[in-house]
Amino acid sequence: MSYRLSKSKILSGRQCVKRLYLEVHQPQLAEISPSTQQVEWWGDEVLKVARALNQGGILIGHDHDLNQALAQTSSLLEKSISNPLFEAAFENEGVLVRSDVLFPDPREPRLVEVKAATSVEDYHLEDCAVQAWVIENRGIPLTRIELARVDTSFIYKGGQNYQGLLVHEDVTPAVRQIYSEVPKWVKEFRQVLEGPMPNIEMGRQCSKPFDCPFMCHCSIGQPEYPVSILPYGGKVVGELLSEGISDIRDIPVGRLANPTHERVRRVTVAGEFELDPQAGEIVRNLPFPRYYLDFETIQFAVPVWVGTSPYQQLPFQWSCHIEESSGALRHEEFLDTSGEPPMRSFAESLFATLGNNGPILHYHHFEKTILKLLSKLLPGLSGQLDGLIARLVDLLPIARNHYYHPEMKGSWSIKAVLPCVAPDLSYSSFEEVMDGQAAQRAYLELIKPESPEDRRKKLEEELRSYCQLDTLAMVRLAHHFQQ
Repeated sequence: MSYRLSKSKILSGRQCVKRLYLEVHQPQLAEISPSTQQVEWWGDEVLKVARALNQGGILIGHDHDLNQALAQTSSLLEKSISNPLFEAAFENEGVLVRSDVLFPDPREPRLVEVKAATSVEDYHLEDCAVQAWVIENRGIPLTRIELARVDTSFIYKGGQNYQGLLVHEDVTPAVRQIYSEVPKWVKEFRQVLEGPMPNIEMGRQCSKPFDCPFMCHCSIGQPEYPVSILPYGGKVVGELLSEGISDIRDIPVGRLANPTHERVRRVTVAGEFELDPQAGEIVRNLPFPRYYLDFETIQFAVPVWVGTSPYQQLPFQWSCHIEESSGALRHEEFLDTSGEPPMRSFAESLFATLGNNGPILHYHHFEKTILKLLSKLLPGLSGQLDGLIARLVDLLPIARNHYYHPEMKGSWSIKAVLPCVAPDLSYSSFEEVMDGQAAQRAYLELIKPESPEDRRKKLEEELRSYCQLDTLAMVRLAHHFQQ
């Protein structure tokens, strides 16, 4: 059986032939990660802009009928039109591609691949090479191959004017260097699909360049504490696997030179958490009132608010638990659901709640990064924002340096730590908003005017509860350290 291959299938095979095999033979096992969904959404938005910037373009439809798409593309090309074609379909030797933008001018046919990325990556070149190989073997000699990527220096001035958002880079020479590899890939992947499922151990290819949708399936039968959980293990993990060691608990004493790796091994073998008393000393020395703060932000590949740029982390929500010396705890919050730029009201509401004194506890450097961004976006408020930055206390390094529990499995994220210090609290009770990317999706739906009111109410409740749990988790973590 000769399998029909698409461009996406070939790229999957380039990442991992086992992924390709599962996509074709057991696609029901796929689980799309939130990060992949986010990337797909960004890609769709950027592609819309690319089409709008190429006026007069003709969209080849028939998303679910490839034969019709091929026929429509062929018919338009026979008419020698000069209009750019969107999603033009071509097939060569059973390999199907659909091109983002094709300029079919017979004198200078040009291919443009549109990406939401901010730089040219190797897999982009492979993407273009597959398309070029198919298109040219259908009788269209491309004179130029371009990759249109997002320019992060672009500042949106409003009015749906996105001229300058995309930078076109000539990748023709780089694509030509790997062009001859494409038929070899096609032959290799057809042989893979005709044989048994490849036996490939999990590794870096599971998340590079994309999160593989079959990671959960491939992890079945893996050790409970695989060596891959060693933080930034890289070379060490590869060496351990080559030595036949796949379980953290089987690593010999003295084998690991990195102190953090050794702590993960030691605690995992012991089966009990370690807490350095110094963590409690650090927290106990913090004055009151203490402000436990967490932000939620939204990123747009295509900016929608005037004065903003692609991929800026723009804050729309914060949660703050305030702890007094008496032990009293109260909660304050902010959530802008208007759809208008929320940055100024976000900052001003922070000033009103955080005042001028007291440590502001956060987890990871994210909040500091956002406050610095706000200082640039709102220069009139930079002095007050800098004052908040000076009061920040990051709990993550304290946790990373002084605390570890076996069930954290190599991660010090708040979601890995919380079940270990406060098992009565859980993110699993939320139906829609269970992580930061889900919060972004909920916010996007919430600010759409066409969203039904009952739906908006549900999303708003979940956003508030989710962000509140983040700051309550920090309170419980600080208390755990002090005990």
